[in-house]
Amino acid sequence: MSDGLSADFLGAKQPELGGHERLRKGQLGPLDIAAATMANIGPAMSFYFGFGYLAYTAGLASPLTIILAGVAILFLGNTLSEFCKVLPSTGGFISFIGKTFGGRVAVTTALMTGAGYIAAMASVVAIVGGFFQIILKNYNVSGLENVPWIIWTLIFLAFAVFMMIRGISISTRIAGIFFAFEMVVLVVVSVIALIKFHGSISFRPFEPKNIHDGFSGLAAGFPLAIYLFIGWENSAALAEETDNPRKNIPRAVFTSTLIMLVAYVLFAFATVVGFKNNVATLSGALIPFITVAKGVLGAALFFALLAGMTSTLGALIAGTNSQARLIFNAGREGLLPKFIGKVDNTRRTPINALFVFLGAALAILGVWGLLHIIGDPANAASMNPVAFFAESSTFGTILVIVVYALSNLALPFYYKRFHPELFNSFRHVVLPAIGFILIAVPLYYLARPNPPSPPYNWYPWVAGGFIVVAFIYACVLVNRDPGIGERVGSIVADE
Repeated sequence: MSDGLSADFLGAKQPELGGHERLRKGQLGPLDIAAATMANIGPAMSFYFGFGYLAYTAGLASPLTIILAGVAILFLGNTLSEFCKVLPSTGGFISFIGKTFGGRVAVTTALMTGAGYIAAMASVVAIVGGFFQIILKNYNVSGLENVPWIIWTLIFLAFAVFMMIRGISISTRIAGIFFAFEMVVLVVVSVIALIKFHGSISFRPFEPKNIHDGFSGLAAGFPLAIYLFIGWENSAALAEETDNPRKNIPRAVFTSTLIMLVAYVLFAFATVVGFKNNVATLSGALIPFITVAKGVLGAALFFALLAGMTSTLGALIAGTNSQARLIFNAGREGLLPKFIGKVDNTRRTPINALFVFLGAALAILGVWGLLHIIGDPANAASMNPVAFFAESSTFGTILVIVVYALSNLALPFYYKRFHPELFNSFRHVVLPAIGFILIAVPLYYLARPNPPSPPYNWYPWVAGGFIVVAFIYACVLVNRDPGIGERVGSIVADE
């Protein structure tokens, strides 16, 4: 490899440091970023394909698991908000953690964040086609129900990419419209289900004793419960394109998280009640909420299916928009190969980062499919995108949770070092410490001996190995380019 290519791959120092690679400012208002955040969360998609396994691992008290995950996210929201008040950055947690702990940790965090979000997005990429195939089969659409789901995935992915390349403003509005539709449908179906099956209403889903296997069940289900909220930090990555990000991002973070927490508890409770508190039957359903909707009335089933489709598309667009911007910023700051940090000269969109992000997600999906073909050729045609959704999203969430934990750890050190005049013991020490504990305890129980069955019991080891390799790469990179530590977080969104 030539010196030029080597320098580019390792993220050699960039003299202009993204000066001409800025995103277009002021395109999004507070409502836009709040809507984009909730569309990124994709409540219908996340709940449809995550709640069944969550109920299987956590048991009858799966709604309580969601509440605990939501509380953890609210503590993380404080951490993100406090960072954004003084350092609004498209790099999000990468910039915050890297600015606090230096170049090696910054590069490691960039790789963990990128890999975690790409694995999580791979689940969305798969399910957008997989769910459309489920709809076609449900209505026996002649000639189309047997089209492989991967074909539909590629078609919808092409549409999403086209919208994202056009610009953040129009793609965000489309994702927001999709989100509004799905929320109306989910709330209406949930309320009708609670009314129809009111005889099964009780407080049992909220009692700790009903968490299956105690902390073990909580730990197994916690990553998926956290995954339900993944995207809550969406607005931070849109800082450069947002009006007044120091105020609007914290507002969007807390508003979005609270709305989603209340909504998920409603959906979970309605689903448990709809199955008459029978967790075995619930966890055995392909999509539990769809089963409940079908039991409510025929029209509810149609709209619930449609809401799931708009949700997956909205999450694909909003999630890729924000998460690709994280690796874009890492590219222009030199933490990742610098070609990732380029923008389109006309629309000012991070086009290279978008293609790298989605290309890597497709590669993960391809490897998963190849392993199934090699391992069991006879059943290769029956590869289940719903199973892949749970597997890929769980692994991605583990890496993201580690980043969340690091952000809580970083907050007090950052304020003590860079803004001692603003340091507040409660906001900058107590709250992030609680958030760190809420994240760290389930991670411990997930990684301890006798975790869940394959492939989930492999994930802690794979994630740990990835972090070690990422840190070794970071050490090599920083030794070649010691200036990385100074460049991390140097591109402030509103400056």
